[in-house]
Formats: sequence, structure tokens, C-alpha cells
Amino acid sequence: MSPASQEGATGGGVLTAGELFMILDLHRQGLSVSAIARRLDLDRKTVRKYIARGLEPPLYGPRSPRPQVVDPYLEFLRDRLRAYPQLTATRLWREIKPLGFSGSYSAVKEAIRGLRPAMPTSFEHRFETAAGEQAQVDFAQFRTVFADDPGQTVALWLFTLVLGYSRYLWGEFVWHQDLLTVLRSHVRAFAALGGVPAEILYDRMKTAVLNEVSEGIIYNARLQALAKHYGFTPRACAAYRAKTKGKVERPYRYIRQDFFLGRTFRDLEDLNAQFREWLDTVANDRRHGTTHRPIAVAFADEQAALQPLPQLPFNTVMVLERGYSRDGMVSYNGNAYSVPDGVRGQRLEIQVSLSEVQIFADSTLVAAHALREGRNERSMAHGHRRWPPPGTHSPAQQPAATVLSLPGEQVARRSLEVYERIGVALAGRRR
Repeated sequence: MSPASQEGATGGGVLTAGELFMILDLHRQGLSVSAIARRLDLDRKTVRKYIARGLEPPLYGPRSPRPQVVDPYLEFLRDRLRAYPQLTATRLWREIKPLGFSGSYSAVKEAIRGLRPAMPTSFEHRFETAAGEQAQVDFAQFRTVFADDPGQTVALWLFTLVLGYSRYLWGEFVWHQDLLTVLRSHVRAFAALGGVPAEILYDRMKTAVLNEVSEGIIYNARLQALAKHYGFTPRACAAYRAKTKGKVERPYRYIRQDFFLGRTFRDLEDLNAQFREWLDTVANDRRHGTTHRPIAVAFADEQAALQPLPQLPFNTVMVLERGYSRDGMVSYNGNAYSVPDGVRGQRLEIQVSLSEVQIFADSTLVAAHALREGRNERSMAHGHRRWPPPGTHSPAQQPAATVLSLPGEQVARRSLEVYERIGVALAGRRR
């Protein structure tokens, strides 16, 4: 009797799937148990058992694990991970190599998969604020092609302010992300809201946060002046913790998909006009998906909790030194401002406020312009250009030519034809 038959005689024979199907097929053909056992060289008890089971698959025991090169070091790895669960496979591989381990990094990486203790998971805590307590501010970049300039793709910035309690959204598209634009957008937002929140949370944008030291965060001095004037406290969100500012960052996808995509805008003014209409009729006129409150109703409650606007307007001045171009224009933030014709040969000082550009020469005010917020714009003040320019004369005013001669000398006046004939004669001699 074969070894397989001997195992079958004990009632514990193990068959392959092919042998099982052969037994059942021969049984369906009408062969007896003895005939099947003889043909397949199996014990009759084994054949009878699998005929009784039918198509139940055979049971296989677990495969014995093969010894691994990392096995002698598993206890060391387990202890290290128990004490420091964040240790990487690379670090552990370096640590066991001096202990005699000669295997690869991948062997260590595979081994610690089952050794690293499970990290406790915690649910995210939704951060909510009371009415009037906090707003969140941020910028996002958008690109579009204006109908007035169809061949040019322009990059724009969207400034947004979201009130934390009501989720009321205010925003505007601007050309720049510079400090004065940030301050000006704050002023406009406060005016539109009719009040000021107690605290404003910022991402770590350079126009708001300059640096972080052990004593705390260093904010831009002009932003601090704005905060002092309006009575709010600036606060930067924690580094690498963008989720702490989710109220303002999540709407950007909503704005892109529900408002921005598929629309046509003539220019920046038209874009902001359409955006304000969408804010009033769609974004702020819906039930918020997280708070499940109508935004307009919640804003009415929050608006009453905002701090009142200050009586005096906020203003700040940036002082810069500039030269001027050959056509007498001073450049600031991509726009050009004229200086009078008489200003020449000196560096100029410009003082830029939220609404005006003043130009000084030797501490004397020589020009004042309304601040341009667009790009490649020229502001030419009345009276800055005279024609003809100073020091020149019109043809009618040209003085008579003065002829210099020695005392008593008579200078003959000749027709130009005389000089022309002389020139022709001289040219013929050179040939």
C-alpha cells in the first residue's frame, strides 16, 4: 500500500482538489467505492469519506513559517518600537547592523509591520467660535482671460474674510497681494460688515507674519497699526496646521466650482460686480452644510455682536525712494505717475497711502495722484506737460540768426545755389 493509502487507512488522508474531483466523477459514473480506491490507489475509507462530503473543499493546515534572517533581532525591534513607536525602519536597520544583522533594509521594513503598535486615533474636533469672536482671512490665486483682452491670461488674487460664527463670506478680486492691498481689503470688509470681529486668524502669509521667535510671533507693524485702529487682535494659525483655518480655505473650492468656472468677465470691475451678486444671492443666502443654519439669519445675530467701526478713517503711509523715467514718470506697483517738467536730476521720495500717491523732491510736494489699483496704468496730472517743453521755442518764436564777424569786416550774403555749385565742382575734381 502506498504512503497516501496508508494515511487514508487511518481516516486522516489529505487529498488535492484534483483527486477529490476524480473521486466524485468516478462515483457519478457508477463505480463502486472499492473500484475507485483501486483505480486511484486510495484507502476505501478515504474514498467513502470524500464521497459523503461531496464538493466540500479539502482542508489544509497553515504553512509553517520559514526562518528569516531578522528573527534573532525581533525582540530588540519589538522593545524599541514599544518605547518609541515613531522610529522608522531606516533608523532600526542602522541600529541592528552593529549587533550583527547582515540582512537588507526591506527585511527590517517587512518585519516591523507586525511589530509596530497601533497608533491611537482621535476624532477631529470642530472648532467653533461665538458670534463676533473671530474671522479668518486668506488669499487664493485665480487665473482667467478677460473679454476686453482675449489674448492675455491674467493672474488675480481673491481676498476673503469669513466670520467664524455665521460663516458669512466677504471677498474681492485684486491685482496684487502686497501690504497696501491687504490693508485696503480689510478696511472695505469692515465697512461692508458694519463692524469688526474681536480676533482675526491669518495664515502665515508674509504680509501679515514676519517671523516667529521664542517669545512669540512678529506681525507686520502696519498690520498691527490697523488692528489697533479697529480694535481686533491678529493671530496666526499654528505652523503646519492648516485645518485650524478651514472655515476660510474650504470656501475656495466652492467659489471656483459654483461661481468662477464657466463664466465670462469683461474686466476686473465686471468680475467683482458678478462676484458680489453671487455672494448676496447664492453664497450668503443658503443653509450652511456644517452648521445647518441659514447664513443670512446667523449673520444678523453675529453682526449685532461685532465691534463698532471707529469714527476716524484708518490711514497709513509707506515711504519709498524712486527715480523717474525719461518721459518723467515714476513707477509704483506696476503703474506710472507723472512729475512736473521742471523736476530733473534728482531722486524722488514717494509716500503711498491707501488712496493716494504723493511725490516729493527735496522735501517739497511736487505731485499728488489717486492710487491706481490696476496694472500698467498711467496717471498724468493736469499741467505736468507743457508744449513745447521748457527751453525750446516754436518756429514762429525762433530768434534771428546772429552772424559773428571781426570789427569793420563786411560779410557778403550769397544764395544757397552758389554753395551747391561749389560742392558739385569739388566732387568732380575728386573723381
